[in-house]
Amino acid sequence: MFRGMPMIDVTYPAGSISAEQREQLADELTTALLRAERAPDTEFFRSITWAVVHEIPAEHIYTASRPVQAPIVRVEATTPEGALSDRRRAEFVASATKAIQEAFAIPDAETLTRVWVTHREIAEGSWGAGGQIIQFAQLREMAAAARAQEGAAV
Repeated sequence: MFRGMPMIDVTYPAGSISAEQREQLADELTTALLRAERAPDTEFFRSITWAVVHEIPAEHIYTASRPVQAPIVRVEATTPEGALSDRRRAEFVASATKAIQEAFAIPDAETLTRVWVTHREIAEGSWGAGGQIIQFAQLREMAAAARAQEGAAV
């Protein structure tokens, strides 16, 4: 059941991927998080799923107390509390890792040390937009209605 408006933050060394790759990555991560939340993949639900890319100068990212030699990538998903079960969180981690691997050409053997995916939950009543607190029950109802409409169209 969809629970709310997810956000995705992606941080990596600037210049590691092209603008086209960055746009494709944002799209793939958005798709992966909507799928993990079981939200309809509609224009409305995409519009309330934000992907914020943080391209940081490579000399500002360290590992082992030295600037990184190969790009490392951090993805942080933020969702309402309870939106992702352990199984769905694992699903998102796998999908996000695959998208990062492809965009940055990271070999399987290096994902443990170069790709980290974290998840943060926001407590009910702690997410605001448009000058008001977002009620997740309303968004769940909208998602159910959108899914029903998709089913009727098939």
